[in-house]
Amino acid sequence: MPSVRISKEYISGIYYLTFTVRNWYYLFDRHHRFEILADSLTYCQKHKGLTLYAYVFMLNHIHLIVSAPDMIAFVRDFKKFTSKEM
Repeated sequence: MPSVRISKEYISGIYYLTFTVRNWYYLFDRHHRFEILADSLTYCQKHKGLTLYAYVFMLNHIHLIVSAPDMIAFVRDFKKFTSKEM
């Protein structure tokens, strides 16, 4: 898995993020997995200070426009939680 490409000097700000599934496998098309993503984002909004401006869930990737006090921590925790839930 590639490392987070957000510089430590720029941890706060508004970012356009894309998370893709390895080999573009259609992972989000069954078992209510969109709900897992939505629940994870809601949790981050309530507990991590995430501000969610826009999002799109696709079958094999998601797009987010977000800001957070610590973007690196958000990316780390979001990917860790959603991968365990799926």
